[in-house]
Amino acid sequence: MGQRVVVTGLGAITPIGLSTAEFWDNVKKGTVGIDRITRFDTEGYKATLAAEVKGFEGKNYMDAKAARRMELFSQYAVAAAKEAIEDAGLVMEQEDPYRVGTAIGSGIGSMQSMEKEHEKLMEKGPNRVNPLFIPLMISNMAAGNVAIQFGLKGKSINVVTACATGTNNIGEAYRSIQCGEADVMVAGGTEACITPLGIAGFCSLTALTSAVDPKKASLPFDKNRSGFVMGEGAGIVVLESLEHAEKRGAKIYAEVAGYGTSSDAFHITSPAEDGAGAARAMTNAISEAGLMPSEIDYINAHGTATHHNDLFETRAIKLAFGDAAKQVKISSTKSMIGHLLGAAGGVEFIACVKSIQEGYIHENVGLEETEEEMDLNYVREGIRGEVRAAISNSLGFGGHNATLLVKKFE
Repeated sequence: MGQRVVVTGLGAITPIGLSTAEFWDNVKKGTVGIDRITRFDTEGYKATLAAEVKGFEGKNYMDAKAARRMELFSQYAVAAAKEAIEDAGLVMEQEDPYRVGTAIGSGIGSMQSMEKEHEKLMEKGPNRVNPLFIPLMISNMAAGNVAIQFGLKGKSINVVTACATGTNNIGEAYRSIQCGEADVMVAGGTEACITPLGIAGFCSLTALTSAVDPKKASLPFDKNRSGFVMGEGAGIVVLESLEHAEKRGAKIYAEVAGYGTSSDAFHITSPAEDGAGAARAMTNAISEAGLMPSEIDYINAHGTATHHNDLFETRAIKLAFGDAAKQVKISSTKSMIGHLLGAAGGVEFIACVKSIQEGYIHENVGLEETEEEMDLNYVREGIRGEVRAAISNSLGFGGHNATLLVKKFE
C-alpha cells in the first residue's frame, strides 16, 4: 500500500477571498463572488458575468521583478503556494530539496499573453513579439515558478486535464508520496483566463450562462440553471507522508485515502450520459480508501450548472453509491465562485478538507428547485455535524474523470 499521505498546508486565491481563511469564511456565509466582467468591454458578448479575483497584487507575494516575469496564472499559483507552505510550517533549509516536489497544473496557461502577442504580431510584425512570450504563456510555468520561488527540487509536473486538472495534480502528488518518490508535494491547480478570447470561446460553445443577475447565474442542480460562470484563482495544498509530517511535528488537517480516475472515451465536451465513467472514478477512490459508499458523508460535486454535467453527474453518483446515494450530502462550491477550470479541483479539495476540519458542509447557494432525475440530497442550507470522509469530483472536457477521497486523520 505504501506511505500514508496527509494534508498539512492549505493556500487559496479565489473570487471570495485571497487566503484560505477568507475563502472559507465567505463560503460559510454563502457569499457569491460573481459580478459583471471588469477586465474588458463585454459589448456583444452573450456572457457578461464572471467570478473575478479582486484586489490581487502579485508584488504582495513575491518581489516585483519576479512578478513581472510571470503571467497572472503563475502569480496566483505562487501566492497560494506561499500560503500553503507557510501554513504547513515547512522550512526548506531543514529539508532535502530533492524530496520536495511540485504538481501544479493549469488548463490553459496564459491566454492574456497569447492575445497580446498575437495582436503585436499582426500589427507590428514577428520581430516585436516579446522574447519571454513562450515562457510566460506555457501552462507548466505555474509549477516551474513555484519550484523556483521556494527551492523545490523534487519531481515537478503539470498534469493538464481541462477541468479535472487541479484534482489530477493533487492525485498524482498523492501517488508520488505513496510510492516513495517524494516526502512532500506542493500540489493543486491555477487558472486566469477571463479574457476576451476565453469568454468568447466558451460562449461559442454555449457553455456559459447568459444570466445578468449574479445571484441567479451559477445554479448547480437547479432546474433553472443555464450554463457555468467563468471563475479564476488557485488552490494549492501541501501533502506529505505521514512519517515525514510526524517527524517534524506538523499539524495534520486530514488524510488523503483514495484517488480514482477514468476516461469516458465518449465525447470531447459532453460527459458520458449514463455517468459510468465518473462513477468508476468514485468507486476506485472509495475502494482504495477501504470504505463503503455509505461511509462517505459528503460529495463536493463537479456541479458546473450545465444541463449535461448536473444530470450525468447525478446519474454517476447513483451508479457509484447505489442505495447510499440518497443519503450522501452533495454541494457545489461553484455556486459561489463559478468554475475555476484548472484550479477548480484545488479549491474544491480545500473545501472538503475544511468541511472535515470544522464539521461543516456548505450549501448550494441559489438552489431552489431541481427536476425529475435530480432527486438526491443537494444541500440547501449549511449543515453542521461531523464529516468523517468526503470526496471531490472533477470532470474535464475530453472525458477526464477524477475523484479524491479525503478523510478525518486518525
